Amino acid sequence: MIISLDHYLIVAALLFIIGALGIFLNHRNMIVILMSIELMLLAANINFIAFSQYLGDLVGQIFALFVLTIAAAESAIGLAIIVVYFRNFRDIDVDDMTRMKG
Repeated sequence: MIISLDHYLIVAALLFIIGALGIFLNHRNMIVILMSIELMLLAANINFIAFSQYLGDLVGQIFALFVLTIAAAESAIGLAIIVVYFRNFRDIDVDDMTRMKG
């Protein structure tokens, strides 16, 4: 069995849908929201790499590395904000984060 471009696109679409559902269905837990965003970025990376391989060009793979770097920074900063918020308020409720407006 040969894995074609369609297979990669289907897997990426399913990952993106799971990530979007994670954001919309569980909008009260910030850690789940961050993991869902990571899933959506992973789906975009799969598309970049699949099209890069299909077209025989390395630009998509290089762009996927940049997206991975940005995703790692987003996770680190997001988790740091969550830890500081939890230390101050002893709760990580997304609906109550309007207290952070300054």
